[in-house]
Amino acid sequence: MKELVFAESWYWFVLMAVLCYFIGCFNFAMLIARFKHKDARKIGSGNPGTMNMSREFGLKIGLLNFLLDCLKGGIPAMISYFIFRGYVFAGSSVVVSDVTRYLCGLCVVIGHIYPVTMGFKGGKGIASTLGLFWICLACEDPWNLLIGFGALLLVVGYIALTEFGSMGSLLGVTGFSIWQAFLFYFRYEADLSNGWVITAFALLLLLNFFTWFAHRKNLVRLFAGEEHRTSVKKLSKGKRGTQNM
Repeated sequence: MKELVFAESWYWFVLMAVLCYFIGCFNFAMLIARFKHKDARKIGSGNPGTMNMSREFGLKIGLLNFLLDCLKGGIPAMISYFIFRGYVFAGSSVVVSDVTRYLCGLCVVIGHIYPVTMGFKGGKGIASTLGLFWICLACEDPWNLLIGFGALLLVVGYIALTEFGSMGSLLGVTGFSIWQAFLFYFRYEADLSNGWVITAFALLLLLNFFTWFAHRKNLVRLFAGEEHRTSVKKLSKGKRGTQNM
């Protein structure tokens, strides 16, 4: 492993953060809706995200949107993994890619939720965050790609059974982050007070904060018993649902 001195390379981290933010600002729902001669912000719930696209244009379009947003969240992180996986931060055993993966992912998610190109009013970041964790965990072990797919199916199953789309999505994000946190814990168990280890955990926490915060109105309605239901069955038949993601 080569050592990376942050004081001499900090500008790369700034460049990654800025670039990934602007990648996050690119909204696939807006692009797809434009091909349909629509504005994603003026149809359905007005949320430019997977669930709204599914309701308005059918499940196939919704799944396409979900996949593209997943890749948007995961590919920048994966690129940083391959660039920095052979480096550790100087004076520590912390692999640089363990930090850069989630720095890139967090900036993409922030760009998706608060895009400067859309007046800081974007989607809610679920698909990008799930894609980020799925691909990042696959970087840990290729088998996690299959296991992560199974976890995504569990999220869909929860939503299908309860019809609470937002809660199912948020539980999926939290479950993936706990999975990664355990891997970090056992990897750096002897050095948990290291600043870079703390940074890695902080990035996981921030991903949860931004996605949960973006759903704050959904959560208020849910706890008040006023949240609309998401019927996967209806969506699969091309019928309109009522919940946004």
